[in-house]
Amino acid sequence: MTKRVALYLQDSHDLRDGLDYVRYAEGKGFEAVWQAESRLVRDAIVPMAAYAAVTERIKVGSGVINNWTRNIGLLAATYLTLDDLAPGRILCGIGAWWDPLARNVGIDRRKPLTAMKETVLILRRLLNLERVTFHGEFVHVDSIELDVVHGRREPRQVPILIGATGDKMLELTGEIADGVVLNYCVPPDYNDRALELLEAGARKASRTLDEVDRPQLIVCSVDQDHNKAIDTTKMLLCQYLAQQPHIAKASGVSHDVVAEIQSILGWPATREQIEQAKHLVPDALVNHITASGTPEEARAKVQEYIKRGCTCPILYPVGGNVQLLIDTFAQT
Repeated sequence: MTKRVALYLQDSHDLRDGLDYVRYAEGKGFEAVWQAESRLVRDAIVPMAAYAAVTERIKVGSGVINNWTRNIGLLAATYLTLDDLAPGRILCGIGAWWDPLARNVGIDRRKPLTAMKETVLILRRLLNLERVTFHGEFVHVDSIELDVVHGRREPRQVPILIGATGDKMLELTGEIADGVVLNYCVPPDYNDRALELLEAGARKASRTLDEVDRPQLIVCSVDQDHNKAIDTTKMLLCQYLAQQPHIAKASGVSHDVVAEIQSILGWPATREQIEQAKHLVPDALVNHITASGTPEEARAKVQEYIKRGCTCPILYPVGGNVQLLIDTFAQT
């Protein structure tokens, strides 16, 4: 089993309980905690600041924010501030968002590769405390720099990792980012193609694949009762397959199954709708694209992702017993 392991927190628990989970994970040797920012629910930055404030060693990452809704100056200032709170422990995970959510809030995700490249390159320069002038297609700045009034006036070493799913974004990630946050709800062999694309991008920048970190989100429902763990995962998957079509595509789920689930679920989906639709998610799919089951079964499945190039599993505890998941993958 890898010596690197991370925890992924989203919105299914009280926010203050999250502080306890993160402290517990730190005590069990977890490398990092990543805070989700997906639907119109919790933002990532507020919980990240809270986690950073109550811990001493664990890294704290955004898993992932999007590159469309935060001005580049504010984005850089945000991560400078987080790094002030937890020096050397902050990770910037950033992604291209998805439709229909982006479209429904007025975002036109045109040319996502260009938009991402401009964001990453200028964010890195600003965090390096450079004075930057840049006029691209999406990012326009005139002679700006981060204004450090109090604290360390030195470049901030905040790794930038792109949450990439599609082929072109994976290749771009290999070229310009410190790492990739590989997506969840995909089978382990999805990573084979992903690594090829990352390596192709890395070569453009005269780098090797080993220079691109590859943490991966993994849905992980752990329970001593195998069937209970599987049932919990089905409730999650039916939402993701309906609401995030890029994940459904990467998972290889048939359009007919997705369409039937979508016909039942609203936005946001109610618990009653989820209960009605979850039976449409086959057990075989749960076993194929998640690490769900008993502790032994979950560890074995996570190891499959590691063998396929994941450098640090980021475990998403969809079941209610977060402590059991942490204990299952404890490094101490």
